[in-house]
Amino acid sequence: MSQAILWRQIKNQKVQCMACSHFCLIAPHEKGKCGVRINVAGDLISLVRDKVAAMNLDPIEKKPLYHYLPGSHTLSMGTMGCNLSCTFCQNHSLSQPPKNNEPVQGNAVSSEQIIALSREYNAKSISYTYSEPTIFIELVRDIAIPSKAAGLKNLIVSNGFQSKQCLQEMSEYIDAANIDLKAYTERFYRDYCDASLKPVLDNLVRIKEMGWWLEVTTLLIPGLNNSEQEIKDMAGFIHDNLGSDTPWHISGFHPTYKMTDRQPTKVEDLEKAFETGKSKGLKFVYTGNSPGHRGGNTICSCGETIVKRSGFRIQEIKITDKACPSCGQIIPGVWD
Repeated sequence: MSQAILWRQIKNQKVQCMACSHFCLIAPHEKGKCGVRINVAGDLISLVRDKVAAMNLDPIEKKPLYHYLPGSHTLSMGTMGCNLSCTFCQNHSLSQPPKNNEPVQGNAVSSEQIIALSREYNAKSISYTYSEPTIFIELVRDIAIPSKAAGLKNLIVSNGFQSKQCLQEMSEYIDAANIDLKAYTERFYRDYCDASLKPVLDNLVRIKEMGWWLEVTTLLIPGLNNSEQEIKDMAGFIHDNLGSDTPWHISGFHPTYKMTDRQPTKVEDLEKAFETGKSKGLKFVYTGNSPGHRGGNTICSCGETIVKRSGFRIQEIKITDKACPSCGQIIPGVWD
């Protein structure tokens, strides 16, 4: 345990957490919605600053980031806890237990250890992922600042529900992000995530303005966020507010956690969403959880396949000097 950042004192030893857009008011001995930030005698304490609960060496395509150092590996880490309560969470065994007052598990790591591991395994970056980096912002800062100074890139995979203050805190040491756009209705965020849509939309725009490399992911859930109109709305928002070059990953849903009453997403629905995204002017739309599907490749507007993928594995990269070898068009991303 150690003192948290991004909070303020309120009267009678209450505190307000400023890390995410819940802005939890926390009485003494109580926790915020994330389950890992607790008020101890008027101080906000992080329960996960020294509790890394998951760490793996991943292909960067798994984040997913398709236009950022493709073919490289990233050292991924996360803690327990999350500020959202998604009923379809694929990492619920990591993200949800602290909300139920279950023990917060994990092991302390130092920035020196992380940098050494990254070099040992030739990782080009460190990813803060698996749960939600916002709720372990102190650990992110502890690792990211020295890692960036050592020449490593720092990435977040996030639900995008940070506070403006949290993004400002991260602005100097995070280089790229994949942000979930889970749906395009307030009702979905309220009923299935215990959150709201507007802060996510605002943060997507802020991240783009901050200059991080940004990619967006939507998990397509049958009957909940896959109507033709909602897909058009999401694609239109990305195009109009984040730019036509922003990659959009549309992933297939598999029943899990509290949402086992729905069938997996059909490949035909992924293809339909893919075509809708392209029709709205997005240049780089991808389908996830569908190995071998053409939606995993990066294709230039001239029709040339410039990055060919099989699942998370790169089969071929044809980019030359950041451009398509056939037509010379610059392909947005970080390729070197």
